[in-house]
Order: sequence, then C-alpha cells, then structure tokens
Amino acid sequence: MTGPLVPFREIVLKVHSRCDLACDHCYVYEHADQSWRTRPKVISDDAISWTAQRLAEHALTHALPSVSVILHGGEPLLAGPARLRRVCEELTSALNGIADLDLRIHTNGLQLSPRYLDLFDEFGVGVGISLDGDRTANDRHRRFADGRTSHPLVLRAVELLRQERYRHLNLGLLCTVDIRNDPHAVFDALAELEPPLIDFLLPHATWDQPPPRPDGSPTAYADWLLAVFDRWRDQGRPVPVRFFSSILSSLSGGPSLTESLGLAPTDLVVVETDGQLEQVDSLKSAYDGAAATGFDVFTHTFDEVAAHPGVRARQLGLAGVSEGCRRCPVVRSCGGGLYTHRYRSDSGFDNPSVYCADLEALVRGIEVRVAAETESAAVVEPRELVAVHQDLTRTLLARLHADLDGRGGERWSETWELVQALDLTEAGADGLDGVLAHPYTRTWLLDALDAVHDDRPGAARPATLRLSSSVAAAAVRAGVEQEVPVVFRNGSVFLPTLGEVRIGGPGEHGTALVRATDDGFLIRREGDIAGRRLVRTSAEGPGWLPVRRVRAGGAPGFLLDDLDPYRDCFDTPVAPRFGRAEADAWCARIAVAWERLAAVVPESAAEVASGLVVLTPLTAACLAVGRHGYGALGIGVHTGTDELALDLLRGFRRAKLRALVDVTDLYASDGAWEHRTPWQEKSVPFSQLLAMTYERVGLGLFDPRFLDGVPQALDTLEAAAEPTIDGKQLLAAVRKEISGTHRTSGENGLRDCFRSRTD
Repeated sequence: MTGPLVPFREIVLKVHSRCDLACDHCYVYEHADQSWRTRPKVISDDAISWTAQRLAEHALTHALPSVSVILHGGEPLLAGPARLRRVCEELTSALNGIADLDLRIHTNGLQLSPRYLDLFDEFGVGVGISLDGDRTANDRHRRFADGRTSHPLVLRAVELLRQERYRHLNLGLLCTVDIRNDPHAVFDALAELEPPLIDFLLPHATWDQPPPRPDGSPTAYADWLLAVFDRWRDQGRPVPVRFFSSILSSLSGGPSLTESLGLAPTDLVVVETDGQLEQVDSLKSAYDGAAATGFDVFTHTFDEVAAHPGVRARQLGLAGVSEGCRRCPVVRSCGGGLYTHRYRSDSGFDNPSVYCADLEALVRGIEVRVAAETESAAVVEPRELVAVHQDLTRTLLARLHADLDGRGGERWSETWELVQALDLTEAGADGLDGVLAHPYTRTWLLDALDAVHDDRPGAARPATLRLSSSVAAAAVRAGVEQEVPVVFRNGSVFLPTLGEVRIGGPGEHGTALVRATDDGFLIRREGDIAGRRLVRTSAEGPGWLPVRRVRAGGAPGFLLDDLDPYRDCFDTPVAPRFGRAEADAWCARIAVAWERLAAVVPESAAEVASGLVVLTPLTAACLAVGRHGYGALGIGVHTGTDELALDLLRGFRRAKLRALVDVTDLYASDGAWEHRTPWQEKSVPFSQLLAMTYERVGLGLFDPRFLDGVPQALDTLEAAAEPTIDGKQLLAAVRKEISGTHRTSGENGLRDCFRSRTD
C-alpha cells in the first residue's frame, strides 16, 4: 500500500456486546462473523483506560484538533449509567488540552431515560436512535426475541430527546432500508418526529449473500430511495437526509458526507469490549474474522492499526475501487459503494458494490431531478457571470474590512463609512459597482488579503491607499458632490477607471480632496484653498493621464489600461504607458481585428464585448490572463493585426473559463484520471482537456480548422467522472456552439451589459 498514513479521527467503542432486541437484519449477531459470542458482555476498566490513553497519544502525535468517539454495541445502554460515566470521564480527562472530544452514542433507545440523558448532558454526548419508520416497517425487523414490538418504546425515547432540556443532544434517526416497506410511509413517519437528521442505510449484503429483491429488479433499492427523495423534495426538504445530501454534494463538486458513499479515505477504528482493535464492524457481514487486525489497545498503538493492510485498502480512494468502478462516471458520488458490499469469496473486495446498479440509478436519478434547480446561471448567461463576479468582489472587500479588524486605523474607518454611505443611494451604488467591476480591483483585494493574512509589516497602508482612491473614483462616477479624502503617494493620485493626477513632487505623500462636478471633478491638496478642475473625457495634458479607450472603428470601447498600478499581474511584464501616437496605432490594430471578428462571428464578438473590459499592453508579443477579476486581458505590444483577432477570441475564452472556475465547481477530483487528447500523443487531466476544448471551440467558430478533434474531445469529457452538474451544463452549451444551435442573448443586450460595467 502506498500513500501517507491516515490518522483515525473516529473511534467506535463497543461498551456492551449484547442486545435487548433480536433484529433479524443485525450484522453483529445475524451475519457471518459470530465473534460476539466469545467477547465480554461489558467493557473492562482496563480496556477503557487503555483506549483513552491510546487515543490521546494518537491525537497528540498527529496534532488532531478533534476526535469523535461513538459508544456502540450490541446495545450500549445495557452497560449502565455507572459504566458509561466511567467511559466519559476517562476519555474527557485523557484528551483534555490535547484535542476536542466529540462524544456520541448510538442506541435502539429502549433503555433511554432521563437518568441517562442527564449523564449525557453533563458530558455532551450526542444521541442517535435506530428507527426503521412507522410501526409496520419497524416491526418487520426490530422486535424482541419473543416477537413483541419495540416501536412504542423507541418512540418514547425519541420524544424524550425532543424535550427542550435534551433537544441539543439529539443527533437524529438511522433507518435501514427494506424495499418491502412503503417508502412514503417510512419517510413520513420519520419526518413527523422532526429529527435534526435522517440517515438511510442499505442493508449489509455481499455478492455471496446478495440483498433480497422480491420483484427481481436490479434497481429496486434505487427506486425505493428515489421515491423517498421525491417525497422529501415535495415536502420542501423538511429535515436533512445524509444519504441524499452526500450525493447532492458530490454532484456539485463537494465531498461525500458518509462512509457509505464517496472516495474519501476511511479514518475509523473499532475497539471491542475485550480491547481488540478492529476495522469497521460492517465487515462482519463479509466473512468470519474479516474485521480482525490482531491488535489490541493494551499492546498496540492506533498508528499500528492505521498501517494494517486491511485498513490501508480503505484509504486508497479511487485506487482502492475495482477497475470497472474507476472508469464509471458516477464513481465520485457512489465511491464504489460501502467496502463491505463489494465482497465476493472468490475475488475478495476487488469488485463493484453488490448495489452497483442501484447506486448508479440513484445518482443519475437525483442528478436528473435537481439539475435544473442547482445549475448556476453564470455558466450560460453572460450577464449572470458578470453579476456573480461583482458579488464576489464585494464579498472580498467586506472580508478585507473584517480581517483588518481595526488595523487600518482611523483613515480606513472613515473611508469605509463613505463606502457604506455611497451604497445608500442608487447613483452611489452604481458608481461603486463601476469601480469594483474593474478587473484590477480584484488584484488589489487579493494582494491586500494575502498581506493581512501573512502579517506583513504595514499591510494596511496600501489597502487604505487603494480603498480611498476607489471611493473617490466611485463618487466622481456617481456625481456625488461631497469631498472625498484620498491618500496619495509620490505626488500623484490614481483614480481607478479614470486616470492619474499629478498633485505634488516625486516623493511627496499626503491627502488630497476630490469632489465630483457635472463633467468631471475638482481636486486639491488638504489644507489648500484652490484646486484643479478636470473633465473626465479630457485628453492627456500636463499633470493629467486619463485611462483611455479603444474607440477606433467599431471596437466596443475597451479600456486601454496602461496606467493602473495593479495591472502588473500577468506572467509577462506589462508595457509602460503608451505615448499618444503609440496608443493610437495600437488601438487601430485592435479596431481592425475587431472588425474581422464582428464580420465573421458576430455572436462571439458580442459576447466578448459583454465580458471583456480592459486590455493591457504587455512587453512581449504574447497573450496572458493574470491574477485579476473577470474582464482583463494582456495583449503583446507587438502582436500583429492578423493574430489579434484570434488572440482576442482565445484570450476571452481563457478568461471566461477561469472566471467560471472562480465562482462554480465545473469538475472535481481533477488529476485522478488522465484523458487522451485528440491533438497530441499524450494524456492530460480533465481541467487541461476542458481548457483546450473550450478554447478551440471559440477559435473554431472563426476558423473551422480549430474544430478538428473537438467532437472527440467532447465525447471524452462528457463520459468522464469529473464534471459536476455545472460542468455538464457547460459541456452541453459547448456542444450546442459547434452544432450551430447555440444562441446568445443578443448583440445589443450584451453591448448594453458591457456599457453598464464601464461607462
């Protein structure tokens, strides 16, 4: 086995090995492993002490912030209050000052009483209860040995946990699926009890002992769970359901939330009543001794157990599932199923789950049901992508304010008050949005956050400088006739999206006051009576360097930003400020390139106009997308006219894909698989193949030669396991682009969207 050792963060502690029910589906008593017969009924003092000691040293060795201990059985409440108190005291004492302790108990609830709950309240022990639904469903398996029902006693336990004084201990209900039960009746009965969580479990089964399928359907368990899922959605998801939440999380690129699904490595070990250390106890369903390790708490550390081959086999993620599972598109969600359910006597655990068909049908069924409601509109709507990025920038600004936590001083606080004041009026909010939409605002925010988090000396100073100039620029754009103080350095004030004003000599620092006028602004140094009036649209003059626009020909007026101090965020160095003739020549080349785009691919050109805000000249003849917000592109100063049209398309596609990745998960587990490209003799990760394909589609609409191999690449991407719901939405949109059926929201609307971001 390869890979680093995975420390245990969850311990299942068997405090009693017998039970007061005779459930006929119990893996402990009714399945292959019958080792319970030879174990002590109750865990000993020595086993408790050694377990606490081993857990504490394990947490200390691996610097674990917290560990979870689940008191289990048999039926753990049969151990009695005194024994359970001893367990809680030993564990709490051993872990004090080392790691937080999350204590839980899983019970059938029959013995639960205020005496137990008062004890659990004292030590913060959460309580989970097994209940299979309504009385008919629960009585199918969960009966006393003499056949009596346990249902009323379980309901009494649940009602105890619902009392105000114990409600905080309630962890929810665990329900084992039986497809003979009415799925709606089961869910309704559980949901009526208002638990904080419902967890459905597939009954433990293997290929040697497959689960019952009365009607022979290979997807009977999926059909049952999907019926519950539909009921759950129809009722407005009244209670979290872990099984469903895990699948929904993985479909959106998130982690699995349960051991039964997903590829996360196991971090659980079992301590039996005799101190024996075992693997996850569901393995008792596979064969006699399947969970055994040969270790015990008296003579072995948890690290030794973590290195056991059986434990390591469940920590390999994708490498630990069968070959067929590794190639399956739903493996990220199902994870190959519970390890136990893969067992077959002639091939061990190197098999798909015995519930394979059910898991695939369940994942696909949930995906079909929720795709429309979980898809991000930003993937297919240019306006929405702009809006989401605007929200992201505002979120980063708020986070910077919170993380500074007063370290910005009085100047930052005063400027922040102006931000809030601007947001109170429609004109002020629009002006602020116009500045925040500038891509290099994001560069500033990311740099400032890095500086604050790294505790760099003077980190607040550049943050305050840019915030004050951004607020002043916003006030000018909004026409707010209020003087805004601006911190300046080296004798000049830079107003983002507007330009740079020389207000003093080199090396001079201080504060200037900026106030909007009808057509521009007045600026004066603090303490001076006279100031200088500037018109926003005025040409470059002494002491005034405006941010210019590419206005030649039919170009949509991109900002030619060769001035912003934060524009140097590309892999290639940025060019210095253009002279007038040089700027005119460069803009003329852009205009010619744009005319070609608009003539050949008008819809693509309209989308570029909607998303591309800033062009920044670079020193080398290359194309670059840097560390900035959506809408900036670095273009080589010496890039020829013939290349510019393709570069604008190529750059926009790169920028848009990166912008999408910034705000939604298009794929997960990137790099776990490699995919062959149609264009070269090598395999690449999903993200790289997606980027190549997305770019080629954009170029191919302008020059069809770039479409060679694209259909094959899309076939590969669509059949892969990595794409999320949004990733599949993007692939579908790309497929429509090359089929000629994709339409944007219209050139005029997109141009209007562009103007709203930059005017």
